[in-house]
Amino acid sequence: MRLLVVEDEPKVASFLKRGLEAENYAVDVAYDGEDGLFLATSHDYDLILLDILLPKVNGLDVLAKLRERGIGVPVIMLTARGALQDRVRGLDLGADDYLVKPFAFEELLARVRALLRRRSASASPTLKVGPIELDPASRKVTVKGKEVEFTPKEFALLEYLMRNEGVVCTRAMIAQHVWDINFDTYTNLIEVFINHLRKKLQPHGCDGMIQTVRGVGYVLKA
Repeated sequence: MRLLVVEDEPKVASFLKRGLEAENYAVDVAYDGEDGLFLATSHDYDLILLDILLPKVNGLDVLAKLRERGIGVPVIMLTARGALQDRVRGLDLGADDYLVKPFAFEELLARVRALLRRRSASASPTLKVGPIELDPASRKVTVKGKEVEFTPKEFALLEYLMRNEGVVCTRAMIAQHVWDINFDTYTNLIEVFINHLRKKLQPHGCDGMIQTVRGVGYVLKA
């Protein structure tokens, strides 16, 4: 899952990024509303953590512009303001949840997980491509009925390919969704993880499902 944190306090932003990455999320950070709006409209995020008191464009205006453009990504508002009218306005503009600073990181994680589960359930509870089944909620993968263990990053890569079954995923698409915008595109890390997936699927006769499109990227086909 790929998250966007829009927070102008560097220490808070760094704390959130480190904590979320430790939970195996890919995380991008913007330090003002203008950059946050640009990233949110330029990339595909699974969830946005959005502060209200931001330079250039405040968080409520960012949220309003996202909803006006039809971007329905879940948004959790983060703010030091605890006034009822601020919470009401944020929710009326389309926020999915609201957390007042200071907050416990464990509570933030629980709210993130709840919104992501809700989004995954509404889209498709279980992904299935050929004999491969992936459950985003339990984070389990079975192939021909047998459970196969994957590392968090391998799981994220397989999930992305399965959600885009039959679509050629470029290296840039994979890097931005499974890693983040700071990913070094000159490394062969994506190829390494693709090979990991193939090796773990090979005993089950499914390694050929991940096909290389030379010079472009990869595609998963049943």
